[in-house]
Amino acid sequence: MQITDNHEDNAIQVSSLKKEYKNLTAVNEINLSVRQGELFSILGPNGAGKTTTIKMLCCLSRPSSGTASIMGRNILKDPISVKQIIDVSPQETAIAENLNARENLNLIGGIHGFPKDIIDQRATQLLEMMGLANRAKERVKKYSGGMKRRLSIAMSLVSDP
Repeated sequence: MQITDNHEDNAIQVSSLKKEYKNLTAVNEINLSVRQGELFSILGPNGAGKTTTIKMLCCLSRPSSGTASIMGRNILKDPISVKQIIDVSPQETAIAENLNARENLNLIGGIHGFPKDIIDQRATQLLEMMGLANRAKERVKKYSGGMKRRLSIAMSLVSDP
C-alpha cells in the first residue's frame, strides 16, 4: 500500500471508507492509494474487514460512509463502469480441475469475448509470469495448492483489468 498525494496516478483511491452493520463496525474509515501498475494485498486476521473492503471496492456492498474510485470511476456514482474494468481473484478459487491451465485461461478469455489470438498471447504471458508454463498442459487437479492459487490469479488477469 502506498499513500500518495497525486491522486491522478492512482488506480485505486480510497477515502474514509467505512462499513457499519447494526452494532458492528466492519471497516473503520480506511484511506489508501494504489498507483497504476502496483500489486497490493490486504492482510489481516479473521474479522478484520478484508472481504468487506473488497466487496465495497467491487460495488457489491455499499459503504456506510466514505468513498473510493477505481481508475477514476467512483464506486458510488458509477458502479457499472467500475465493474466493467475490474476483475477479482476470489478467496475460493473457481478452477476447472479437469482442464489444464491453458484451457482454463482460454475459457475465461472466451467468456470475456476476446479473439483466440489475443487469448493465446495473453495466456502464454500469464503462464510465464506465474511460473506455470512448464506445466501448462497438465490437468489442474494434479497441481499443488500454490500452483492452483497462481492459476486463479492468472485467470483474473486474462482480461487485463
